[in-house]
Amino acid sequence: YEQHLYSATREMMDKVNKKPEDFDYVIFHQPNGKFPQNAAKKLGFTQDQYKYGLLCPTLGNTYSGSSPMGLAATLDQAEPGQLILLVSYGSGAGSDAFIFQTTDRLPEVKDLAPRTRKQLDEHKIYIEYGTYAKFRRKILRPE
Repeated sequence: YEQHLYSATREMMDKVNKKPEDFDYVIFHQPNGKFPQNAAKKLGFTQDQYKYGLLCPTLGNTYSGSSPMGLAATLDQAEPGQLILLVSYGSGAGSDAFIFQTTDRLPEVKDLAPRTRKQLDEHKIYIEYGTYAKFRRKILRPE
């Protein structure tokens, strides 16, 4: 999937004549914590551009939801007039790249819903491995 994501990113930037430094934020598909960081570095983006949308180390792999979740967290930080590049990946389907420009309406709608990081930080529930294994049906009761 790396090639899909890298080529979608490069093709989108070429199509709109933009470079990594032209974007305020970037969000990549995040099956784990390292992949989006490595992709950002390889493609010329900085930590300041991707750090707000990097949720996988806290939230885990939400599969196709990782990009929109990263976008939601990034929009919580963004200001009007900023450019955001989002590049997703769908298993077997390749990658899609999107460019969003925030509008002057952002400040008035930003707090209509709870902020993404706040929800993740304030509502943590830690469970023991045995509970996790039971929910994942790794431990079954004898019949």
